[in-house]
Amino acid sequence: MNTLQALIFDVDGTLADTERDGHRPAFNAAFAEHGLDWHWDEALYGRLLAITGGKERMRHYAEQHAADVAARKDFDDLIKKLHAAKTAHYVRLVEQGGLPLRPGIAGLIGEARRQGLRLAIATTTSPENVDALLRATLGQGAADWFDVIGAGDVVPAKKPAPDIYTWVLDRLGLPAATCLAIEDSENGLRAAQGAGLPCLITRNAYTAGQDFSGALAVVDDLADVGLNGLRRYCC
Repeated sequence: MNTLQALIFDVDGTLADTERDGHRPAFNAAFAEHGLDWHWDEALYGRLLAITGGKERMRHYAEQHAADVAARKDFDDLIKKLHAAKTAHYVRLVEQGGLPLRPGIAGLIGEARRQGLRLAIATTTSPENVDALLRATLGQGAADWFDVIGAGDVVPAKKPAPDIYTWVLDRLGLPAATCLAIEDSENGLRAAQGAGLPCLITRNAYTAGQDFSGALAVVDDLADVGLNGLRRYCC
């Protein structure tokens, strides 16, 4: 049996239900700002979540549904501008307090800190988004509670590739078996498994029907789990 030494959190859908009410409207605001008639409703966005990474998601959508935009000579530059605008809109939404942490998350982080566990983040969302969410929900300086924050484009291959978890583990300097990944999606689970990490799933409305084969456990939220519960699952 290994002693649990670190928790590694995904962000979107895991720390908070950011996708439907945060990223999705931020994407739509960015599209309107740049004169695009694209609109991602809740159902469409749920399907697009199969593509990890915001820039990758927009590129996929254009290639499938807006060939004229994908063929523009400035398409790559447009994607970068759209993503920057989307990030700005998202950060404003977060700062307004509209995206609280999911049940049990704040308590689990606090308990882990009190008991000396290390904390890390492994996500495809941008560092700006991570910092804004932590600051708005946990307070100024909350990002400093995490020994490693792997976010955005620090690795080229997004989940379900294991690269972001491998990157985080390298910087933690810990064996995968002593860490626990907490994810909400099948892509996140596969990424964690590819890095040799045990993984617990806290599913949400967008991910409830996905295949979580091989997860240590699948729960609806972490409100009644706590750190001792996590240890029972993994250690």
